[in-house]
Amino acid sequence: MRIGRYQVHSLLTSYFSLDGGSMFGSIPKTLWEKKIQSDEKNRIPLCTRSLFLVDDDRRIIVDTGNGDKWDDKYRAIYNVDTQSVNLESSLNSLGYKVDDITDIICSHLHFDHAGGNTKIDDHGKVVPTFPYATYWIQKTNLELANHSSEKDRASYLSHNWEVLVENGMIECVDGTESYLPDIEIFVSNGHTTGQQHLILRDEKTTMFFAGDLFPTMAHIPIPWVMAYDLRPLQTIREKKSLLQKIVKEDWLVFFEHDRECEAANVKFDGKSFTIGQKFKI
Repeated sequence: MRIGRYQVHSLLTSYFSLDGGSMFGSIPKTLWEKKIQSDEKNRIPLCTRSLFLVDDDRRIIVDTGNGDKWDDKYRAIYNVDTQSVNLESSLNSLGYKVDDITDIICSHLHFDHAGGNTKIDDHGKVVPTFPYATYWIQKTNLELANHSSEKDRASYLSHNWEVLVENGMIECVDGTESYLPDIEIFVSNGHTTGQQHLILRDEKTTMFFAGDLFPTMAHIPIPWVMAYDLRPLQTIREKKSLLQKIVKEDWLVFFEHDRECEAANVKFDGKSFTIGQKFKI
């Protein structure tokens, strides 16, 4: 798919699972399990999916997934699978290598979005995965990651960004001012502080990178928000306002964690918002 100056690709970077109750907050299991079936540990199947943008000058990855720095204990807890698919193999399938990447945009620094920022080299040292890239992060999110609370400390793992700070590879951005060509920025603060979402558009298509505002297509209904969200009522307000625009202007929503659907438009039936046509990127 091409949108404006960019050739747009979807990169599948891992499979993993999270607790279904946590993923749907106050929504009863009898309702959410009609959308996504859970396993014997109450986990629902998810993926990490990156957006890859290519033009004549830049090769941009939006979020890097879980990465591969997992010990056996936590790999089992989160059911992380980077053997079947991973970021590097998905890049290679399109004819690119990690050294080709010029920019990494981090929606936020939770482990399932920023884990692939760094890797462990042959000497057991944590190093940048993309040695020639600039990593773009909202200043407020980096500040939160470095001073996280008891609620979200397990989601912010410093080995995903500390070496980038040490090497001067991070560019902190503040708010919605655009910092890469023809990429608009929308910032939400319900799921976590300073989550940045990309908007790509041309005369035919507008695409919204949903991140954890709409982690799966099952999260389109306004009340369906995660227990992981720091400010769930703010998430609801953000979803309600944004969905009206998404429907009115017929945007595509790119889903980062939905195993079955890469992107879709959204319809409003006069009562609720629902998934419309699904698309492969």
